[in-house]
Amino acid sequence: MSYQHVIFEVADRIATLTFNQPETRNAISDEAMIDEIVSVLSAIPARPDISVLIITGAGEAFSSGGNVKKMQAKEGLFGGSAMDIQQAYRLGIQRIPLALYELEVPVIAAVNGAAVGAGFDVAMMCDLRLASSNARFGETFLNLGIIPGDGGAWFLPRALGHQRAAELTFTGRLVDADEALRLGIVLEVLPPSDLMGHARELARQIAAKPPQALRLAKRLLRAGQAMDLKNFLDYCAALQAACHGTADHAEALAAFFEKRPGRYEGH
Repeated sequence: MSYQHVIFEVADRIATLTFNQPETRNAISDEAMIDEIVSVLSAIPARPDISVLIITGAGEAFSSGGNVKKMQAKEGLFGGSAMDIQQAYRLGIQRIPLALYELEVPVIAAVNGAAVGAGFDVAMMCDLRLASSNARFGETFLNLGIIPGDGGAWFLPRALGHQRAAELTFTGRLVDADEALRLGIVLEVLPPSDLMGHARELARQIAAKPPQALRLAKRLLRAGQAMDLKNFLDYCAALQAACHGTADHAEALAAFFEKRPGRYEGH
């Protein structure tokens, strides 16, 4: 499928989704942009040739979040009555956190520049975050008299803890890449020219693992946020039993004893 607002590429089990609207600093509140992002994310679970997804932005920004000019003009997502806007959020941008959360493959955010508002929240919805030294982060909704309507207030405390999430939300301040590293927002900070190369190398390490077990491990991490311990352990046992019966498990054991890389086929 061809896209106008994003770029989607797949090579060597690694998918890359690039927000490609640099003229709006990759704002993600427009309907067409949201539709294309959700289209990509929704297709990945049925793609056994994909083990990892990298998300990044074209141009100088990762994503500026909502289109503030349209917000002021009350256009698109931001137009109509309160009920109209509520429905627009539910049928629009809120589809992105649902699609990202349900995604079975690990997701790496390669944050190349500003990630603010909904752009910051999308980065926090990813499993791993790498940042260019040019990156800036901000939960800036209150600066505009609104709240994180995209679900960011659900993801941020889970990633950073309540106190830090509250401080970033209540102040709306911007955080540079070095502070983001100290706060645990990102895993590493790289020179801009090294960001995508490093993201792809990390993705290659992950994609080298048995594909089915990798997806189950991602599913397990998500389930652990919602289940009590006993039911979670039962779930672990069921998934582990399934893994023990796979050809990839047998290949992993053979590779271990033969001291060679595994050759996995997702069976």
